[in-house]
This record gives sequence, C-alpha cells and structure tokens, in this order.
Amino acid sequence: MNGARPKARWSHSCLASPRFAGDLFVATAFVAAEHQLLSGKTVAVDSTTREADAAMKSIIRRATGEDWKAYLRGLAAEVGIENPTDEELRRFDKTRGDKRVSNEDWMSPNDPESRIARMKDGTTHPAYKAEHVVDLETELVLSATVYQADRMDSDTLAESVVQAQLNVIAAESPANIKEVVADKGYHAAETLAVVNEALGIRTYIPEPKRKSRWKWSERSAAARAAITGNHRRVRSRRSKKLQRLRSEYTERSFAHVCETGGARRCWLHGLLTISKRYLLQVAARNLGLIMRKLFGIGTPKSLQTGDEDASPAYLLTLMVWYVIKPLEATLPAIGALLGRHARQTPRLNAAA
Repeated sequence: MNGARPKARWSHSCLASPRFAGDLFVATAFVAAEHQLLSGKTVAVDSTTREADAAMKSIIRRATGEDWKAYLRGLAAEVGIENPTDEELRRFDKTRGDKRVSNEDWMSPNDPESRIARMKDGTTHPAYKAEHVVDLETELVLSATVYQADRMDSDTLAESVVQAQLNVIAAESPANIKEVVADKGYHAAETLAVVNEALGIRTYIPEPKRKSRWKWSERSAAARAAITGNHRRVRSRRSKKLQRLRSEYTERSFAHVCETGGARRCWLHGLLTISKRYLLQVAARNLGLIMRKLFGIGTPKSLQTGDEDASPAYLLTLMVWYVIKPLEATLPAIGALLGRHARQTPRLNAAA
C-alpha cells in the first residue's frame, strides 16, 4: 500500500476483548495481506484429532455418575460373578463383547466438553477435533477451529469456511473464497447444497463409495445441482492437482502445529480455552511462514548463519521492519491489556 496505512479496525477494541487469541490470529493474516501473501481464492479443508487432558479410566456415566469400575462390577454381577477382584474385572472386561462406549452415556469429569473418539493411531481417547482452512497458493492457515470430536466433517465444513472468510475480511483483504477442496469425508448432499448454493463456493470433494445409489426424488433441487456440479468438477484434471496440494499443505500444517509444535495433546480443559491456545499456536506458525516468505528464514535458530549478507543483525532488522512494524499500532493495546491482567491477578500473601 502506498502512503499512510489507515489504522486497523482491530487495533485496540478487539485486543482488549475476550477474543484476544482470535485477534492475534487475524493480526498475522493482516501482516500477510500487507505483503501480498494472502490469496484466499482456493482453500483446502482438513481435520485432525487432539487428545484431551482426560483418561478413559476416569470416565463416568452421565445418568448415574458411576465410574467404569463400578459399571463393570454391575455387569459382572449380572453374569454371576460376585465381589470380583481387580484382576478378575480386567479379564472379564477383556473377554466380554459389545464394549462400545457412547458419548450419550459417558463423559469425562475432568473435561466434560471432550468427546470419546478414535485417534489417528487407532486408540480411543477423550478428544477434540481441529480443522484447518489452508490457502492453497500461500499455505497460510486462514482458519483453525476446534470442535467437539463427535462432530462429523460434513457438519463443520461450512462453519470453517465462513470463519475463514470472516478472518480474511477482518484482515482488511479484498480476497474472496471461491473454491473449496476437501477429502471424501466431507461429502454430503446437505453440505454441498449449503456451500455451493448458499455460499456460492465451488467444491472439489470426491464421492465415497456407497452401498446404494442416490435417491434423487428425496433431494431438493439445490442438492441435486450441487451434487451434479461437484461430480463433474471432481473428474477434471484440475481437481486431481488440487487434491495433491490439499494433501501436502494441510498435512504439513498439522505436522508443524500438532507434531513439531506439540499440540497433539491438550493440556487445558474446555472448548473455549483449548481453542484460544490452539489459535495462538497456529498464529505462530503463520508468522513463521510469513518470515520465511519475506526473507528466507522462519525460526530464530536460522539466524545462526555465516553469510555476511544475511547476518543476524541484518535479518533482525528485516523482521522488525516487515513483520513487527505493521503491528506497531497494536503494541500499546497489548501492553495495556497485559497491565490490566497483572493488576487483576491476586498477589501472593507475603506472610505465607
């Protein structure tokens, strides 16, 4: 942009709001938009599971409040095993059938908002679901939303795309999402109708193998048009290219945040708190990507270089000018927010 940049709308009021993490996430998108690193036309959507700070051994029944061991003792009594030991209970639990655990019947007392789900490694844990919306041109994560783990991918697709577009608008970028690429887990007639017809976005979502054919008479006109259009686009050469980029970019974003960044396991409780913490980690990942795009490095360790043209002082100057300077209007608001938080924090009793 030429001349004086207008003050960002999110500079003070947003940073002083409870949505502090979300506004910092938007701030990184604002920096990307300032340096033409945000395209936003074609995005990819994918999700992964995050283990909650809860254990399967501690789950309780929602109706009665009894724990797993008490539940097993009741089942053992029904088959004639009276006063079983812990070892007998383990053997009984291992050999019995129908061991499905429903989220309608069971919950974790440590984190009631978590949901029991199958993890990526095949184990079962209380968990959450994190969903990324990634710009396929710049690899920037436009939205990182955490949902309860029992929500289907097809139920959350439209919400994540809308949130990504809201983040782009908040970053004062003129970009509009026009195409969405996802895997077959996101394919559903109602979802395609909402995304294609209501939001006006083209979808590239492969169709899963079904045991029976579509019953077109039970579908609305919007759903039929969306399914037909998506089926036609998926068979194109462009769709195959976009699917390869989706697999690469979304999995890379999860690898950086969840594996390298250590966010595969949650250490906090509650959907809101976990969402804020996760947004901060994704914002840090976006900031590293912006740094790498601008001057070739994305981590502080990369400053340890022997190149005279890329000395630590020179690279640090570039960071301050290109990344931190666009956020200078927000620094007083951040300081005021931190000071207010420190004043509201109870002080330890000096005599204790």
